[in-house]
Amino acid sequence: MQVPIPVHSALAPVPGQQLSAQPSVWDGCGDPLLPYCVFGLPFHALNFDEVVAALRAGMRSKRPVFLSTPNVNFLVACQSDAAFRDSVLLSDLSVADGMPIVWMAKLLGLPIRQRVAGANLFEALHQATVATPSEQTAVYFFGGPEGAAKAASENLNQRSAPVDGVSALRCAGYASPGFGSIEDMSSPEIIQHINASGADFLLVALGARKGQSWILHNRQRLSPPLISHLGAVINFVAGTIRRAPPFFQRVGMEWLWRIQQEPALWLRYFKDAMLLARLLLLRGLPQLLLEKHLGRLRSKAAAATLEVSENTAGTQVTLKGVWVSSNRFRLWQALQGAPAHDLDIEIDMSDVEYIDCALLGLLLHLRGIQLRRHRQLNIICTNARMKRIFYFSCVGFLLSH
Repeated sequence: MQVPIPVHSALAPVPGQQLSAQPSVWDGCGDPLLPYCVFGLPFHALNFDEVVAALRAGMRSKRPVFLSTPNVNFLVACQSDAAFRDSVLLSDLSVADGMPIVWMAKLLGLPIRQRVAGANLFEALHQATVATPSEQTAVYFFGGPEGAAKAASENLNQRSAPVDGVSALRCAGYASPGFGSIEDMSSPEIIQHINASGADFLLVALGARKGQSWILHNRQRLSPPLISHLGAVINFVAGTIRRAPPFFQRVGMEWLWRIQQEPALWLRYFKDAMLLARLLLLRGLPQLLLEKHLGRLRSKAAAATLEVSENTAGTQVTLKGVWVSSNRFRLWQALQGAPAHDLDIEIDMSDVEYIDCALLGLLLHLRGIQLRRHRQLNIICTNARMKRIFYFSCVGFLLSH
């Protein structure tokens, strides 16, 4: 582990401070922050500026925000890796860092209109200015190739020299843990090193699957309010890799630029492209056809009914009719008490005629809440049409078998 740069923060955690085990700031929020489902993953319909504002607000308030930025690699890997998928469901904010995801969302009529790349988020946070150094956001770099975190730390602090104001970001510390196991990278010394830095933003770069798993493994022990796996950012800040020009980013060709700089990536990108093509053909196309055929049922959403009962075993909900974006907030309100009281949730959807990606997004959100609380979400569905919707939307794992 490298020695941290000696930058001190007025926002360092109080010794002995207990980290909250409560759900994050996003759990109790209203309809705009309920996610939508794209290929079995949740995505929040926030534009770039809204995400930046949300991250800044989370850091200012010291409330925990675990940010996930799924791209195509996430998308295809999560189809066969339940733990990796659950790491996205357990995140507090999930945004689309991949143009194919944005294109699919548009075809489904979802309000996800903009790619929100993790590297661009970092750059936006850095480019902002503050009045005094005491207002700066402290970032901690964890991971990356040998020497990259150190170089990124030095470069960031050199770039943070006062010029017409003070850069909003500075590096408070870094560590290069190597390639050991998650347990090896989670020693009390490593966690203490991160927490003692007073960092507001912990940027992890261990490879997507390992990084997401490491965050979940240590989340309750970490004090930085904002945590995210943004693997390539450390290399970008270190200067070992250059970002693709804006044109390549806009047209979804950043992968081609990355291959030109890192030829070893071509095999991963090729495999991801083949898996994505299969996913689009076997799931995406049928889902679009179902949406076109059944979308006419949306007009019946106002007549949908729900019955809620509660006992010591949990909350039981029976849904009937059509459940889509226009009425999903009714279900969310009806279930507010279940997570609050640490109850299992059972939803009977056998008499539901149609659901869309907004309702599926709500179910993914509930799954994340229940996972965090070690409670069950059981969805009962005997309707063949509904089972097809769940299957083609890549959320068959939600159904009780």
